[in-house]
Amino acid sequence: MGILLAVVTAVCWGSIVLVSQKLGGDSYSQTLGMTLGALVFSIITFFIVSPDINTLVLTVGVISGALWVVGQRFQFASVDHLGVAKAVPLSTGMQLFGTTLFGVLVFHEWKTKTEIIVGIIAIVVIILGAVFTSIKDKSNDDGGGNTKKGLLILLLSTAGYVGYVVIVNWFKIGGWEAILPQAGGMFVGGLLLTFTGKPFNKFAIRNIITGLIWSTGNITLLLSLPQIGVATSFSLSQTGIIISTLGGIFILKEKKSKRQVIFVIAGCLLIIAGGVMLGFTKS
Repeated sequence: MGILLAVVTAVCWGSIVLVSQKLGGDSYSQTLGMTLGALVFSIITFFIVSPDINTLVLTVGVISGALWVVGQRFQFASVDHLGVAKAVPLSTGMQLFGTTLFGVLVFHEWKTKTEIIVGIIAIVVIILGAVFTSIKDKSNDDGGGNTKKGLLILLLSTAGYVGYVVIVNWFKIGGWEAILPQAGGMFVGGLLLTFTGKPFNKFAIRNIITGLIWSTGNITLLLSLPQIGVATSFSLSQTGIIISTLGGIFILKEKKSKRQVIFVIAGCLLIIAGGVMLGFTKS
């Protein structure tokens, strides 16, 4: 059941960047719209499920939501420098690496020699896949400026995403209990990180849809964490990369040479393979 929940997350999250790009707006309005959608989803869910929210749940949830905003805001920003087909695979590889390290070193989710060997190989495969998706032709080389800036932005994004997942599992907060405080932290964090960009426009309203999609994936991830662990659940949830990356090429029509398309597809397959291998490391 935990693996199925993580797969649902993969489908939802793999669609987010594509949907947000189609709906339009800059990274400010997209981020604010997503937080609005998450808040709407969590309020409706709260009245249906009626979870018990104490001070610890409230505090951890708000911090988790604020960390997510950092991750999402800077992932959107990285797309402006790297494009969807490059930014999303790189972001996925970095997040998988970070969450897996926490899962292994902090939560001790790899216990046997076989799990450790398979896990290390999986991380190498993921990093190789991320490198493949970043290969570009000399004809469209920007001198490294946009790529370097995009990678720095992705580092900030990764720190936020990893913290958002890890802190909930660290304090053993249940999924249904976490989503309303999380959404509150997301909304407040979204306002603080986007108000300078004047995000209050029609595109923010449109992107409420992406918030609803994200929230569906979020609750399935949170429910899967206690069942199959951080390293496994998060790695499986990220296999939705195939949707966003290939969608960037074939749906959003991002310009790529035939050589680049081959490397991007190969990189996606490697990252997915690494994610699946990480799934086998769960005891």
